[in-house]
Amino acid sequence: MSGDVYVLGIDMMKFGRYPEQTVPELGGQAALMALDDAGLTIDQVQALYCANLGQANAMVGQRILREIGQTGIPVVNCANACAAGATAFREAWISVKAGLYDIVLAVGVEQMGRGLLGGNRADGISTEGLLGSATMPAVFAEAGMEHARKHGTTFEQFARVSVKNHHHSTLNDRAMYQLETPLDTVMGAEMIAYPNTKLMCSVNVDGAAAAVLVSERKAKQLGMKRAVRVRASALTSDPWQERDLVMADVNTCTRNAATQAYEAASVGPEDLDLVELHDCFATAELLHYENLGLCPEGEAGAMIESDATALGGRIPVNVSGGLLSKGHPLGATGIANIYEIATHLRGEAGKRQVAGARLGLTHVLGLGSACAVHVLERVSP
Repeated sequence: MSGDVYVLGIDMMKFGRYPEQTVPELGGQAALMALDDAGLTIDQVQALYCANLGQANAMVGQRILREIGQTGIPVVNCANACAAGATAFREAWISVKAGLYDIVLAVGVEQMGRGLLGGNRADGISTEGLLGSATMPAVFAEAGMEHARKHGTTFEQFARVSVKNHHHSTLNDRAMYQLETPLDTVMGAEMIAYPNTKLMCSVNVDGAAAAVLVSERKAKQLGMKRAVRVRASALTSDPWQERDLVMADVNTCTRNAATQAYEAASVGPEDLDLVELHDCFATAELLHYENLGLCPEGEAGAMIESDATALGGRIPVNVSGGLLSKGHPLGATGIANIYEIATHLRGEAGKRQVAGARLGLTHVLGLGSACAVHVLERVSP
């Protein structure tokens, strides 16, 4: 293995609806933005790792290069559920860490439809209606209610996640929505799957994000002033276990990835300055407080009530507005989360800047199962 790997350039487009653009056009736009941020051009990139789910068989990475410059480099296309973007980033990191390349590009891109995710199964007997529901709102509603059964977590505590993240979004011009939603508004919204109301569900949007990763040698050559060090990268899937087939396990994958990432980075959750985690639903954010070790078991409800995870709190979470406001274009989400952390570590987050941010963590969970956790560090002057 070579030395450390650095994010030298990273950017994301404003998430929203772009029906007039193709997936490669969106991905190409983000790629050029990241290259501009790094002060590089496509002819200097030695490999491309691309994440996309909706057109997973359509060689999206190669089609992006047709938009921005075909240079004959190797292209790897990744589809790994909601963790696809973080997986592409990790594959790029591995290739540089292994000494294969000095400059690589990771791109995540997605155009989303409307409506509920999940529920359609092509193989075997459908679990829909037989074993609860396979739609994502129902899966995470079940998980939230199990937490409530064990620890007494309340509807109001879950709803406070949305209040916090929607407030954070008002400070982020890249978010799809930038709206305040008071507690009574969140709790009174249309019920999708109790306890998740419509305002407690992530937003299906179009979007793209990209990152330029470089070797330590190349970072020193090009300039370290805005470089962000990748301290750790972990990717897990579910281990075998005896479990209730009625209820999906949305916790173990994350706990294992977090443990691996903390060990690789030689840090603990108490060392983090901010976190971008997978708040696909409000219930999920509270579960992941405990899964990532941000609070002891059973104390997530109290944690959200204490404002510890709000901007200005002990450990701000989803200062971008999270998936609940920023939006969740599946293939792009993992790299977009890394963009948010990198922006704070660079001191460039403007009104939502976490003061003195030195160490941040990103987390993405793809139900099915895949979980990616990255620890990023500000480079000391």
